[in-house]
Amino acid sequence: MPVLCAGRTVPGMILRGYLLALCFVLLALAWSAEARPRWRSQSEVPPVPVPEVSGMAPVNGISMYYAIYGQGTPVLLIHGGLGSSDVWAAEIPLLAKHHEVIVADSRGQGRSTTNSERLTYTLMADDYLALLDYLKVRQVALVGWSDGGIIGLDIAIHHPDRLSALFAQAANASPDGLIAMSPVEKQDFLSRVHRLIGQAKGHVVSVVRAAGSRVLAIFGRSASAAPPSPSLALQKEILKLWVTEPHYSEEELASIRVRTAIVIGDHDDVIRLDHTKYLARTIPGAQFIILHGVGHSAVVEDPVGYSHAVRAFLDGSASSPR
Repeated sequence: MPVLCAGRTVPGMILRGYLLALCFVLLALAWSAEARPRWRSQSEVPPVPVPEVSGMAPVNGISMYYAIYGQGTPVLLIHGGLGSSDVWAAEIPLLAKHHEVIVADSRGQGRSTTNSERLTYTLMADDYLALLDYLKVRQVALVGWSDGGIIGLDIAIHHPDRLSALFAQAANASPDGLIAMSPVEKQDFLSRVHRLIGQAKGHVVSVVRAAGSRVLAIFGRSASAAPPSPSLALQKEILKLWVTEPHYSEEELASIRVRTAIVIGDHDDVIRLDHTKYLARTIPGAQFIILHGVGHSAVVEDPVGYSHAVRAFLDGSASSPR
């Protein structure tokens, strides 16, 4: 979600993780203010469409929730960290007009269970590959947002034969790709957090419902129609994951032969623009696409524009100057 402080100048991985969580809280509270631009005042996430098929797949020692919509060439949508597949509610009917759309909840998130294995992006990538095996789907176009984009990069590096295309939005290849705050900015940020939390307690539930992804779990609440939030232990594990992974080398990125779009919103406050450009330059033939008027959570800020960008890329017609 928007506004992230990786905190590279502050010692202690856990402190950095909690600063990251506080950043999400601050932005979520800011979303409740009036007269905000679209990238700070996203619309309410609509109800999730009723799937043609859904269930719990036994993969890698967990039960993984999945749902399938529409017909055509398969497209797998992977949500951001601490979220669920429900974040794609607005995109699903638009993409399902032309594709078989597969969504799922990553391990420990949404309706999927977890186990004692240490959470890594490679482990989550293996879960999605096992899900495709379970569904007897050999190859998909993968659309990944944030953590979902990182999972897509992992599959493109290690299992390229499983992907026909990759649309990776707001992904990073290392923690250095995250935007950091200076010590002065952190102090100012913490002061504003305490003030805004005191002023906005009554707005937390509605703000969380609108956010639709990582903020749900950080507040430890969910909207009535939303899947359960991740446990506190998993929240801490994912915060740790964000500040310690991934670590894809330049050589690994250059090895990708999957047709790839590297995508970022022009107001993304989580992923550094220069890092995104580095990904697009390093992955052979990758298209660099800027989504205009949106931030990190473009998927919920402009679902129509997002779906158009995905379809344009999958049809082979998307282009944007680097």
